[in-house]
Order: sequence, then C-alpha cells, then structure tokens
Amino acid sequence: MARIAEDLLLLLLDNSMAQPQLDRSRLTRVLAAALILDLSYDCRVRPALPAEPVEPGRLLALEGPVPLDPAVRPTLALLAQGPITPAAAIARIRKHAEDDVLDQLLRTGQIHQVGLSTHRLRRNTYAWPVKNRGRVDTVRYAVQAALAGQRRPDAVTAALISLLHRVGGLAAVLDIDDEGLRRAGEITVGTWGAGSNTAEVNLALTAAAVLPALD
Repeated sequence: MARIAEDLLLLLLDNSMAQPQLDRSRLTRVLAAALILDLSYDCRVRPALPAEPVEPGRLLALEGPVPLDPAVRPTLALLAQGPITPAAAIARIRKHAEDDVLDQLLRTGQIHQVGLSTHRLRRNTYAWPVKNRGRVDTVRYAVQAALAGQRRPDAVTAALISLLHRVGGLAAVLDIDDEGLRRAGEITVGTWGAGSNTAEVNLALTAAAVLPALD
C-alpha cells in the first residue's frame, strides 16, 4: 500500500483550494521519494550495504509478490531493472508519481476531481477535495503532536515529517513555528525504526539514502 505517499498527498490537498500548495518540481520529487519509502516499508527495496558488490547507497529491489496497490507498481518495476541511485530513481519516478497517487486516491474514493480549466495545449487544471476526513485528520493530528513534542512519532509519521521538511513543505500543510521546525529537523536526522521491527528499520535505512537526493 502506498500509505506514505497517499498520506502525504492528502495532507497537501487538505486546504481551501483542494490543490497541493507546493510548486510542481517539489511536489513530484517528494511524491517520488514517498513511493520509494512505501516500498521500503513493505521490505521491497533497500539501499546497498558496504559489503555488497554494488556501490553503497544504490537502491536494490527485493523479491516478492506483485504489490496489490497499483500506485507503487511502476516504481517497483523501475527499481527492479537494476541498482540505481536515489537521485536517478527520483528523477524517473517523478514523471508519473503524482498521477499514480492521485489515481489511487480517486479509485478508492478518498478524493474527487473537479475540473477548473481545460487547455488543448497544456496541462488541465483540477481541484481534488478530500472526502475521507477521518484519515487526513488522523494524519494531521499525528504530525502536529510529533512537532509539538507531545508524543514520539511512529515510523510513517516520521517519514512524512522528514519528506516535507526536506523540501521545505511543512508550512504548506500546517502552521508551524520555529520550535516545530527545530523538532522536524531532529526527526529528519534521527533514528525512527524500532530495533526489532524489520520494516521500520528498513524504512529508516532507505530514508537515510533517499532524503539527501531531494536537496
């Protein structure tokens, strides 16, 4: 499931305009990174380790069944072609990342699409009002609680905060003060994964390799 990418886009759409309040370059890059992290949380991709015959940090696809969620399938197919740097993966995945995640949110009834303009020679303009208020409210509360120091973020919340912080996008989804930004920075460079949870550890390791590629 593209949980991280879906939660990220829902947060970015949850505003009066029902449109992401990030420029397209940052939006497509951060969604591409989120799709990679979703696969890492499902233990389908990880960075190469120093002892392996591959340049450390390159992303490796891992064997497993075809993902049920169609949003992550194109990303996995790309990564399965061979070891690739995070920057190169993001550059290629970003071309379809927004459409893949939007399509899945539309298919599952979590947003609906409203046409705002139609252009023959350039990209049409749409709004995507959020229908699943329960999900986006839960995600927003978890992010706010973590940034307010009220509770330790779980691995997915930490990933969301780190992705948004890395592209300067936290202000696009909530009001944040200097203390909140400081905590976001600490979370971004901190250790999220529980030592006994393979999925969380793999997510943290992959994030450490992927996040710098967003700079």
